[in-house]
Amino acid sequence: MKIVFPSLCILLLACFLFACKNPSKDTRLEKASRENKNGWIYVHLEGSPSTIGYQHGYLLAKDIDTTLQALQYALAHETKKEWSFYRGAAEHFLWSKLDREYKDEINGIVEGLQVQGFKYDSLDITALNAMEELAYYYVPQVMDKEKPGSGNNKAPGNCSAFIATGSYTSDSKIVIGHNNWTSYITGQHWNVIADIVPQKGNHILMDCMPGFIHSGDDFLITDNGLLITETTITQFKGFDTAAVPEFVRARKAAQYSKSIDDVIKYFTEGNNGGYANDWLIGDTKTNEVAKLELGLKNYIVWRSKDTAMIGSNFPSDPKLIKEETTFNVNDQTTSPNARKLRMEQLVLVNLKGKLDIETGKQVEGDHVDALQNKNANNRCVICGHIDEDAKGCAEWDLPAYYPMGAVQGKVTTAALAKNMQFWAHMGHPCGQDFIGEKFYKAHPEFEWQSKYLKNMIAYPWTLFEAKKSL
Repeated sequence: MKIVFPSLCILLLACFLFACKNPSKDTRLEKASRENKNGWIYVHLEGSPSTIGYQHGYLLAKDIDTTLQALQYALAHETKKEWSFYRGAAEHFLWSKLDREYKDEINGIVEGLQVQGFKYDSLDITALNAMEELAYYYVPQVMDKEKPGSGNNKAPGNCSAFIATGSYTSDSKIVIGHNNWTSYITGQHWNVIADIVPQKGNHILMDCMPGFIHSGDDFLITDNGLLITETTITQFKGFDTAAVPEFVRARKAAQYSKSIDDVIKYFTEGNNGGYANDWLIGDTKTNEVAKLELGLKNYIVWRSKDTAMIGSNFPSDPKLIKEETTFNVNDQTTSPNARKLRMEQLVLVNLKGKLDIETGKQVEGDHVDALQNKNANNRCVICGHIDEDAKGCAEWDLPAYYPMGAVQGKVTTAALAKNMQFWAHMGHPCGQDFIGEKFYKAHPEFEWQSKYLKNMIAYPWTLFEAKKSL
């Protein structure tokens, strides 16, 4: 009798070895997908925390690597701290504060990266997620300890946002918009639309950077009807290394909140003061919006079903301003106050009752300098261009020119959010391109950035929609 089992065993062994050498056949990738669209990378991630992480790390491996290279380079120049410093922070006080599911997700990202040949570990990905709170809140604290008074609170004054409802919108339902201000060398990488279906909690559609488990800049919608965005509180000072990282609280608020009250709870419990923001929150189930101004020692909430709320990096609560910032509310020439004035003109007056998708896009791409009452390309306009012209508007201790400004924008409505949709624009929302060669020729002192910053192209507004769970 002829024996066939050895041949069968050899065949099975060959199949096993083929699968090992072809990780794309991994069943964990079956529900995941990636698509490049108008400057954005759309990814659908679905499953357990480790599975979502693996999908993320595998599908975005090269993008995470490029982002980390640029970020390490920029932070070393800007903060005078090498990447080992940020990894040390992740090891010494961040990692232990992460919930098990987020540790599993980050470890999954690492596994996906390593399968693709990149040798990053959990400390790299944790530090990446915490980059804002470490660079602009923890570093100044460390500097002050090393040399009292040297820790300049450079908490970023980035982003312009609004949320409106009731008589302020065209259909009396919620409209929300946001554009991300940051340095171009970093901001060009804020180009991911993450569609996340976790094993537990809300289905989330958000923008983020490769490797982020949270939005980070922040703009997101959930299948529970919640809309969340923010702008930072500029010149804020305060950070508690013993408390919960901001990126963890932000992800939990997105994933598990069922109401505005839940969002407030997740942000305030265990608050470490990192990445202190004015959070704009909407609940399409109740048509109510809220603003949570969250420092370290203080927080205050405003909420209404008939209002428009804006953010452009200015704090509003007198107690928080006095105790936790060095922000001058009376200096109208600063970028936050100048943009506040223009946002008030648009959202509270000119466009009252007219806010919808198209007017929302106009707001985030607006170029009127309210101080000069004319169109301009500078840091005083909502669609900021610090690389173009800084006349009439001061901001921190940045040079008169700097490759920084509005790097992308997002807008949605209650009607679109019901279908898990929002519009997104990669590059300046006004449609202008940043051309590195031209800028470096005019400002050679920034030539060092040309290693990782070539151009930032403005793509068309694009509608993104979350996929249904597979």
